[in-house]
Amino acid sequence: MKNIKGYNLEELKQELVSMGEKAYRAEQIFKWLYIEKVKSFDEMTNLSLDLREKLKKNYTMCNFKIIKKQEAVDGTKKYLFDTLDGNAIETVLMQYHHGKTICVSSQIGCKMGCKFCASTGIAFVRSLTAGEIVEQILAVEQDIGEHISNIVFMGIGEPFDNYDNVMHAIKIINNQKGLNIGARHISISTSGIVPKIYDFAKEELQCTLSISLHATNNEKRSKMMPVNKLYPIEELIRACKEYIVKTNKRISFEYALAKDNNDNIEDAKALVSLLNGMLCHVNLIPINKIENGKFTKSSNENIIRFRDYLNDHGIVATIRRELGSDIDAACGQLRRKNI
Repeated sequence: MKNIKGYNLEELKQELVSMGEKAYRAEQIFKWLYIEKVKSFDEMTNLSLDLREKLKKNYTMCNFKIIKKQEAVDGTKKYLFDTLDGNAIETVLMQYHHGKTICVSSQIGCKMGCKFCASTGIAFVRSLTAGEIVEQILAVEQDIGEHISNIVFMGIGEPFDNYDNVMHAIKIINNQKGLNIGARHISISTSGIVPKIYDFAKEELQCTLSISLHATNNEKRSKMMPVNKLYPIEELIRACKEYIVKTNKRISFEYALAKDNNDNIEDAKALVSLLNGMLCHVNLIPINKIENGKFTKSSNENIIRFRDYLNDHGIVATIRRELGSDIDAACGQLRRKNI
């Protein structure tokens, strides 16, 4: 059966009309799903018994089960969810001064093979549906009894390798009659799938685009991120510049600092040169050590020195706050331990 959480409001209206129901019933269902956060059709008490039976016959709700939950001393919560088909995904809840942010996965496993990511080595199974992406948010909100204010597509998987489902999920998440999370509060990270950057520029969404850069030349980046062999830095930066021109939106470049690899002043100088004149921000990430991983975290002194050099030379740079350091912080670690 089809997951009812995979329909945006207009699609759900069409579904109901095709069943001989009034279109406005879709708004009632949206309210039950995304505001009341019910877990069964029987709880939708302002719908007729006949309609509820139709819904049960034709749709599933796809309520994820929590396999494991970890909580850090800083309040970060990491969930391992059962996707109800024998697979599992990770979702992370983070607490910031501006509200609660959830990091969602877009795939079960990942094809990208980034050498510093704990998801590497986890076999790719499939992409998540739009409804499964949305369900991660609902499942966390149901668990904590609070509203999520920000979404980042930075969990397991490459969002632009599951482009259509991610875009569809955003329309559901963004709907004012549903979860009502503004596009400006949604960030999408890509390892650099260049054709999809051009596609994303045409979406006219107010979401933030984040690019996992992590190196300033093809030799070094290809060793860290195999995707660079397909879409080298020159093509990636060209696409980013066109994105900025078309959307007039700032890009956030993610740069994970690995000791004795990409964290010296020469790398900082090259990064300034590469991004010169672009409307952008650099998010410096203290890398997480992963089991059998080649890269280790740069020293705090190097990270601060790197940030200061960028800021002193016209590139706005900040250091990402480290969250969940006392639990399985790296993306994919919890799943690797339990699957």
